Amino acid sequence: MAMKITVDLDLCQGHSVCLGECPEVFAVADSDEGYPQVRVLIENPPEALRQKVMAAAMYCPNHVITVEEV
Repeated sequence: MAMKITVDLDLCQGHSVCLGECPEVFAVADSDEGYPQVRVLIENPPEALRQKVMAAAMYCPNHVITVEEV
């Protein structure tokens, strides 16, 4: 089943845990908020990255990453 990733940028504080878990899907860049925030590079990543994407969502300190089945 396919995945769709969304991030709540209002709550993201740019800790970069997601980048460490799955750099194929997530990046961290400066934002207008004055601190880094996550950017989703692949909104619908391949199934092969599921375990890494789920780890990124689970270990996010602010729990801002949502993975939906589509």
